[in-house]
Order: sequence, then structure tokens, then C-alpha cells
Amino acid sequence: QVQLVESGGGLVQAGGSLRLSCAASGSIFRINAMGWYRQAPGKQRELVATITSGGSTNYADSVKGRFTISRDNAKNTVYLQMNSLKPEDTAVYYCQAFVVRIVGYEYSYWGQGTQVTVSS
Repeated sequence: QVQLVESGGGLVQAGGSLRLSCAASGSIFRINAMGWYRQAPGKQRELVATITSGGSTNYADSVKGRFTISRDNAKNTVYLQMNSLKPEDTAVYYCQAFVVRIVGYEYSYWGQGTQVTVSS
């Protein structure tokens, strides 16, 4: 099996910064794309940022210029550096990884989520 463990969430004032981490472990041959999503109370889960195994990135318009996604392939870890945080960034943040466990077969895994709360 594969587990994704997130860390780094917490409470921060508006304008502050947080860095989220998500480490994958288990039966992993290779990890393709990884990403971060978030879900605020009463809203649907939405994409925040994604990164391919080669380092190509994609961001939601709402976080462009403030958030940076990166990854360490040797550690099977993806990061989300969040700067200039706003109250509207408050949500549970989830990481997702597309993991190849057997050559030719890719599976999607999700982390358990980490709470980010931005106070005004």
C-alpha cells in the first residue's frame, strides 16, 4: 500500500506564511504528478497547484504569485510554500499523488488533510 502524510498546517495571521509537506511511503515504483487541493467549509474541493515528475507546475489563479509548489523526488515528498496568506485561504489542504506501483499501472492516492487557518 501507499500512504501520504501531510504536515505543516496551522493558524497564521493574514500576510503570514506556512509551508506544507506531504511525504509518500510504501510500495512505490515511481511517482508521476503530485498536487495540492483544498476544501473550505461548505465548498467543493478545489485544485491549488500541481507538479509533474519533471517539475512543470500549474496553479489556480487565486494563488498565483503567492504559493509555490515543489518536490523532492528522492524523498517522494511534495511541498507547498504559501506566502501572503489571506483569510480566504482557510481550508483543509490535501495532497494527491499519482503512484506507479507496478510498471504500467498508475493509482491515485490522497493524504488525510491538514488544516490551514488564516486570521484577519
